[in-house]
Amino acid sequence: MSGTAKFVGIDVSKDTLDVAVLPDGDVWHETNSEEGINRIFEKLLDFIPEMIVLEPTGGLEYPLAEKLMAGHLPVALINPRQVRDFARSMGRLAKTDKIDALVLAKYGEAIKPAVRPLPDAVTREIKAMLLRRRQLQEMLIAENNRLLSAGSKVRPKIKEHVEWLKQALAEVDKDLSDQVRSSPIWKAKAEFLRSAPGVGKVLSVTLIGDLPELGRLHGKEVSALVGVAPFNRDSGQMRGKRTIWGGRTHIRKALYMATLVATRWNPVIKAFYKRLLEAHKPKKVALVACMRKLLTILNAMVRHGTYWDPDYATSA
Repeated sequence: MSGTAKFVGIDVSKDTLDVAVLPDGDVWHETNSEEGINRIFEKLLDFIPEMIVLEPTGGLEYPLAEKLMAGHLPVALINPRQVRDFARSMGRLAKTDKIDALVLAKYGEAIKPAVRPLPDAVTREIKAMLLRRRQLQEMLIAENNRLLSAGSKVRPKIKEHVEWLKQALAEVDKDLSDQVRSSPIWKAKAEFLRSAPGVGKVLSVTLIGDLPELGRLHGKEVSALVGVAPFNRDSGQMRGKRTIWGGRTHIRKALYMATLVATRWNPVIKAFYKRLLEAHKPKKVALVACMRKLLTILNAMVRHGTYWDPDYATSA
């Protein structure tokens, strides 16, 4: 057996698992079942790959990833958008399960992404409820918009559905609160976060469920994950404004709403926002800077296990 480092990409779907190995170029197909997962596990144990790359697929990847990680195999879960951008950079525009597996393997070989542990069961449950909450909110907004132009025959049914969505949203919020309180770790983290003026239930639970890196990374790294870190747009003699892009959109939306409140009621963020406006910064630029500062403060609070302290927050 060759000593060459091997990189594995596995495309996960509801019924199938497509596996590609580089540099060998081997590709094979298994069912997405306990038997298929065990066969993949046994084959990969034969040569212990340097990296196994998967894409998150709504939780379908968890049984496979858990099996591989339990065997101490290096597994990296990669943002699908990053993989598609990588594929386009190689001119791979076609999309099949086999091609996707090969692209994942190539991504692992070229980028060598970091290996991180899977979220625990409580975190996965919170993530699932947060996703459902966003779905309900989107449906509620859509139905309220339809009410504006609905005819007299349709309007009562839409109103009925709006009330049902509001009730379902309230139930999800209660379930989220109960889930957080059931975990001493998450309960403590939520209390730290909500001690900061402007941070409410929605942002605290969103950060707990969808940003497990909070408190483990430096402020700039967390800002980049969320998508509030500015990036240069300079090339040659052209010098452009720095802009934000990428990141976890749903976290950024929740952070935006919390920051709007914080610019009025959080003394540190309020003073920072006022100072930026007095320096003639555009309001949007000032608000994004406040989002970044608030996130940096929350990151430091979670890392050190401290409640809100205005003096400490000012220096964060």
